[in-house]
Amino acid sequence: MADLPLVLLHAYPVDARMWNAVREPLAARTRVITPDQRGLGRTPLPDPDREPSLDDAARDVLALLDKLELERVVLGGCSMGGYVTLAVLRAAPERVGGLVLVDTKATADTDEARANRLTAAERAETEGTAVWLAEAMLPILLSEETRSSRPGVVATVRELIESQPPGGVAWAQRAMAARPDSTEALREARVPTLVVVGEHDTVTPPEAAREMAETAPDGTLVVLPGAGHLTPLEAPEGVATAILDWLPGQAR
Repeated sequence: MADLPLVLLHAYPVDARMWNAVREPLAARTRVITPDQRGLGRTPLPDPDREPSLDDAARDVLALLDKLELERVVLGGCSMGGYVTLAVLRAAPERVGGLVLVDTKATADTDEARANRLTAAERAETEGTAVWLAEAMLPILLSEETRSSRPGVVATVRELIESQPPGGVAWAQRAMAARPDSTEALREARVPTLVVVGEHDTVTPPEAAREMAETAPDGTLVVLPGAGHLTPLEAPEGVATAILDWLPGQAR
């Protein structure tokens, strides 16, 4: 709904600053809330001995909505933020008035992806995350076009990655590895759903985005040219325009 606040959850392994270039045009139209998720950015990691689960991250979001006295919001996220968005949808669909799924997917990890996440989590805990994490993630997160022609974006993403606490990085990887398939929750969602994806996203490619848009009962797909997996940083104007063009349709 057009009058509902918009909550946007960030990707891994960065924090809410990834939305900085998107916030201003969106805030001119609606209230925008961009929290750091547990263990990343400025948000501490509670219960470090508790088994990592995105269900706990979803409870964090619901607790934030309660604190802000928000009964219902348009909820969205990029990559891991999208996984958490779908976890909130599974837990409390009545709190979600619309979905914005950016460079994400509803399916669970493959066995290979899960193993890679657990390996990265162990490395973060034993070695820290300096240098190697950014070097490993930049080719995955950003399109070749962005990496070769936009050094400012590359530098921003590198700084965001390198500022994240190793414990939060490890927690996020283990929580994402354990996440269930959310396809059925998306299929049962009775709210408008916007799916945004970068043309060159290799992590959650346009085909996966198209499947989500088709699975949602009221889905809209926007593919942004030239961008990879972090469209809010690679194509912020495109992301903002996609959301703003879609928001008027939420007045139900």
